[in-house]
Amino acid sequence: MVPKRWAKRAVTRNAIKRQIYNVSVDFEPQLSVRAHVVRLRASFDRTHFVSASSEALKAAVRTELQTLFSRASPPAGA
Repeated sequence: MVPKRWAKRAVTRNAIKRQIYNVSVDFEPQLSVRAHVVRLRASFDRTHFVSASSEALKAAVRTELQTLFSRASPPAGA
């Protein structure tokens, strides 16, 4: 879920969703088998990220997602 308050343009929300899917594949072996809801905590304003396909937006989203997924993953050996 990517609400309009975090990203106003649909193309930006869709780019964020693609990043969610891509990062979740990396963390899939570490996560338990259940439904997970990803809730981003930062907004992605058009003034900072002019293009939805910009590398800056992708890097910012990927960094936040990796942090969130690492928190959701159990520690190694647990």
